[in-house]
Amino acid sequence: MHTEPATTPLSAPLVVGFDYTRSLGPVLGRFMSGLRDGRVLGSRSSDGRIHVPPLEYDPLTHAPVTTLVEVRPVGTVVSWTWSYRPLDGQPLSRPFGWALIRLDGADTTLLHAVDAGGPERMRTGLRVRVRWAADRVGHIRDIECFEPSGDASAAPAAGPPATADGEVTMMTTPIRLNYRHTASTEESRYLRALAEGRLLGQRCPVCRKVYVPPRVCPADGVPPTDEVVVLADRGTITTFCVVNVPFAGQRLDPPYVVGQVLLDGADIALQSLILGCPADEVRMGMRVAAVWRPREQWSTTPDNIAHFRPTGEPDAPYESYADQL
Repeated sequence: MHTEPATTPLSAPLVVGFDYTRSLGPVLGRFMSGLRDGRVLGSRSSDGRIHVPPLEYDPLTHAPVTTLVEVRPVGTVVSWTWSYRPLDGQPLSRPFGWALIRLDGADTTLLHAVDAGGPERMRTGLRVRVRWAADRVGHIRDIECFEPSGDASAAPAAGPPATADGEVTMMTTPIRLNYRHTASTEESRYLRALAEGRLLGQRCPVCRKVYVPPRVCPADGVPPTDEVVVLADRGTITTFCVVNVPFAGQRLDPPYVVGQVLLDGADIALQSLILGCPADEVRMGMRVAAVWRPREQWSTTPDNIAHFRPTGEPDAPYESYADQL
């Protein structure tokens, strides 16, 4: 044990992303199929109102919606804001307006982009029309955006869909979150140590437990002391799961194991891949050691440890990790 001076916190841009796939059901399936075919459909509720996008259940009676009606692909801007710096993945790469648009024949508004050409052209009451995407597949992006329409009745034909092979039943939408993460002083110390091939924990001043990575103690709600505990890169599997289901972006072929590893001297477990033996041989209490990537690949990241593997030592007794389950 020893004390290390505080250092400047590390900071880095991070991207969290995944492809969100959902089944649409009978109402949204018809809505997306309509967009693919160049038509906008809304749902009629029991009070006679037309909702666009359509609702799956009536807001008054809570009964499933069964009636869809077509509305016109032109409408009126009800409210709006201007996006001066569009983000990756947004409808347009140049500045544009976000607007709530009430399509002719609808009683509710649809949120979408308006390619107005400049904020001076955007206004409440502006008449706009759909600009259809060239390739339509049954997605809200089949509406590329809206554009100002001088002729309130003018609405260009959508053209033939990219595919008209049955009703759309599934929809996939890429989700991306871009942000900058600034690590705490304690977390930064931990990450810098990883770049040197060391594992550091810090002790809670109240319960004296050692947490790795360092954090506010979840039991006492206080930050750790500056007392640093150097931990071995081996420990005990407390719990684990066997991944049998394939998914997009998966790096390993199932089955494989993700386990919680309680490092020797720590009071909280780390999550890591468990490799080096068949998945059905992994067990609670198994002793494992870290497998580090080649030193030239090390940086300030937990990925410096590729996985943990069995050491061949006798299993740890249950009592030694029972409080960490």
